[in-house]
Amino acid sequence: MQIDTGTTAWMLTATALVLLMTPGLALFYGGMTRAKSVLNMMMMSFAAIIVVTVLWLFYGHSLAFTENPVSAINNFVGGFDALGLQSLVDTATADDGSGMPSLVFSAFQLTFAIITVALISGAIADRAKFGAWVLFAAVWATIVYFPVAHWVWGGGWLNSMGIEDFAGGTVVHINAGAAALALALVIGKRQGWRKEPMRPHNLTLVLLGAAMLWFGWFGFNAGSELIVDGIAGLAFMNTQLATAIAAGAWIVVEKLRDGHATSLGVASGAVSGLVAITPACGFVDPWAAALIGLVAGAVCAFAVGLKYKLNYDDSLDVVGVHLVGGVIGAVALGFVAAYPATDAQGLGLFYGGGLGQLGLQVLGPVAVGLYSFVVTWVIGTVIHKTMGFRIPVEDEVTGIDVTTHAETGYDLGTVHASGVTSPNGPVTPAPKKVEA
Repeated sequence: MQIDTGTTAWMLTATALVLLMTPGLALFYGGMTRAKSVLNMMMMSFAAIIVVTVLWLFYGHSLAFTENPVSAINNFVGGFDALGLQSLVDTATADDGSGMPSLVFSAFQLTFAIITVALISGAIADRAKFGAWVLFAAVWATIVYFPVAHWVWGGGWLNSMGIEDFAGGTVVHINAGAAALALALVIGKRQGWRKEPMRPHNLTLVLLGAAMLWFGWFGFNAGSELIVDGIAGLAFMNTQLATAIAAGAWIVVEKLRDGHATSLGVASGAVSGLVAITPACGFVDPWAAALIGLVAGAVCAFAVGLKYKLNYDDSLDVVGVHLVGGVIGAVALGFVAAYPATDAQGLGLFYGGGLGQLGLQVLGPVAVGLYSFVVTWVIGTVIHKTMGFRIPVEDEVTGIDVTTHAETGYDLGTVHASGVTSPNGPVTPAPKKVEA
């Protein structure tokens, strides 16, 4: 098949947009932590880029997107036809009719794997050993993300049953959210949790990160159509609608409940809308996208408080936003799916579909959520009992940036102000203005 240059150019752009989301996530998460943890939080996202990219080269794409020669095993994990990605170089274009090179498709899917791993890190901010996180990222991507991607997108059992997940509500957000809950339970609560203030140290970074996520998400969602057509445009518009309305819904809930609409709320609300529309963006009409955003923004605004009622320390609300938001979007398809990927069996109840699709849209989140939670619990526990997953108490109190990375996010010692001494000696105060 001849290469379609227009589609290829768009997919290269979409791939770059999705990769940009992980540095955006680093800023979003980094601003939400305390100042003494910002660098470590951001380093966890960059470590995910490194680790997952290396694994993708060796076997990640193969396990997720090639066919296993044993049909029974193929239901759960792919084969080894693309080890080292060399076979994709020899394949001029993907065989899906899109007209883009196979390596472009692979690069696009790589960026999804990267951000899924990075998302988990927000649940264990301030207290995880960096080396343990790197090991966890490698193991989790291998035995959780790659198989789940195969289940849903690579010809596995959920794909064969007809589950709908346009851009990763199940594969990315429910998968990461369930893992975040398990890992937070294994590692335990931060020192001083619920006793000391642990407010975001830099809301400017949070808003900047949210803006980068919002921008990159257009590649995430519209790019998942894999070709340039009307459905890609629908996914693009639905992403904007759901995100804006979710952000508004969150701050309305804040205003009614707490008396204030906050910048953290508008950023978190936007992300909840992005999460919820991800599985549905190319399958639903604009009115349904708006409704999904409204529900996600309002429900997630309450869901982030579950950690206080259930007594688990999900530092940056990965569970309340990504797990809950992902479930809302995935299940909503059982009601409002209007443009099924295959046939009329994919229609939602409101469009004349039966209960079968709704059942699948419930089954997928349950199956992926349980698998991710249980396997993450095992991985986290093994690491915790062997090399240790948590930094010492004194390091946590001092600050993980200094004790782990020998750096700080802010060099406050050089601030020039009256009465402040810099590392280079006393600071001479600026002369005062004399009033006439």
